Amino acid sequence: MTEAGKSNFVYVTYIRTTPEELWAALTTPDFMKKYWFGMNFETDWKQGSPWKLAFPDGRVADTGEVVEIEKPKRLILSWRNQFRPELHNEGYARCVMEIEQAGEVVKLAITHEIDKPGSKLIDAVSVGWPKILSSLKTLLETGSTLPAISELPRGENKAASHRRQI
Repeated sequence: MTEAGKSNFVYVTYIRTTPEELWAALTTPDFMKKYWFGMNFETDWKQGSPWKLAFPDGRVADTGEVVEIEKPKRLILSWRNQFRPELHNEGYARCVMEIEQAGEVVKLAITHEIDKPGSKLIDAVSVGWPKILSSLKTLLETGSTLPAISELPRGENKAASHRRQI
């Protein structure tokens, strides 16, 4: 949390790739599915367009809008959880992805923030983003993704128990 009334999560990683390759990895749905552990991302990547992240079974996980897009440097998305009522009720968050050359590697900074102190959404993304971005880094540098690192939040399934792993 940075200031009263807000919560945020910042993750910075350095990847041996080019800004263009990283941009493609962040915006190509078939490639994203590999490091998002099977999740499907749908959008046309135009400013003002809606986006949707869905579980492999088709249930919607998150939605939002492409707020800003500056290829291959910056992407801003509005972000709202759709499968956990306590997170959905917090409203829209903002996710900023910034890419910059840093010598022989590329710096990727993700800032996920919401105008709510003590946000449960920010608590959730602070567990999910490191898993996703570690898998992305490994995929770009080695050609292989990481094996699943426990579970990403999948929401309640009618046959599932109340156990939640993130």
